[in-house]
Amino acid sequence: MLRARDAMDRVFSEPLDVPALARVAHVSPAHFSRQFRAVFGEPPHRYLQRRRVERAMEMLRESDKPVTEICFAVGFNSLGTFSRTFRSVVGESPSAYRRRYLDGGPALRVPACWAMAWMRPAG
Repeated sequence: MLRARDAMDRVFSEPLDVPALARVAHVSPAHFSRQFRAVFGEPPHRYLQRRRVERAMEMLRESDKPVTEICFAVGFNSLGTFSRTFRSVVGESPSAYRRRYLDGGPALRVPACWAMAWMRPAG
């Protein structure tokens, strides 16, 4: 399971499906889905979506790339799906998130590892 999760973290922007991840973990697809959820507390698809949204949050904070470009860069194939998923994970649209961060942003600059833990969406 750790190998599959590491693969998801490493190549999150590439198309990944349960059969491919199950091969990485050396188990059947059905067993992989059950075990991944038991071990990590969420299904593989949701973990991958959350990982992509976390990366998008970082890109929205640290670049001036358009939201559409960020959407495709993190592995989503549709701006609508990206926006809907982003809103469900973060609680606001990608544009609103960027605007809020740029308008006020964190009061203090903190180390990236602290910011990532603090800004990590609840899943």
